[in-house]
Amino acid sequence: MNLEQARANMIEQQIRPWNVLDQTVLDVIAEVPRDAFVAPEHASLAYCDTTISLGGGQHMLNPNVEGRLLQSLALRGDESVLLVGTGSGYVCACLAKLARSVRAVDINADFTAAAQARLDKLGINNVTLETGDACSGWAGDEQFDAIAISGAVSSIPESYAQQLTVGGRLFAIIGEADQPIMQAMLITRATQDRFETESMFETRASCLTVPASADKFVF
Repeated sequence: MNLEQARANMIEQQIRPWNVLDQTVLDVIAEVPRDAFVAPEHASLAYCDTTISLGGGQHMLNPNVEGRLLQSLALRGDESVLLVGTGSGYVCACLAKLARSVRAVDINADFTAAAQARLDKLGINNVTLETGDACSGWAGDEQFDAIAISGAVSSIPESYAQQLTVGGRLFAIIGEADQPIMQAMLITRATQDRFETESMFETRASCLTVPASADKFVF
């Protein structure tokens, strides 16, 4: 299988038709080998429009959703980014190419270790990987120019919205595990006290766990 051709086909047949037209984002997707972030037995599926299991009930986002996520954050190279749900490390690698620094958190220590090994192999060194339950907030009072939640959540913890810098953007997929359709949302912190929300597209993703006690962002 020609993986380079498969990657090019993924961009032209899956990602670009989903209105991912930012050339910087497309260039990064073309540069980062998605097949390096899946188990060897799944390499032939790395560029297909299909769900790839990571174990533990988690799955990679489909390529078109990954493309929209990356484009929606509108990164230009000097931003700090928080990624909730490291997963395979692929989205993390793409964000690292688009931003100044990335902090990624996953509750699964095996995911963290595997992602670290993959990033190291590609020489990506502007990422800090941590293991923990980040669904009720992370990194104390640190603020970020962009936040991406890589799995579905029933609501967005208020702490995340407050950790956005003014002008910062947060991508999340909102939905419940038993719902066939979920909604991808983009939240922009327009001013210190005002947030703008945009409903972007319908999709479906594996659910992350958000504690019931976490304060929820109100749209």
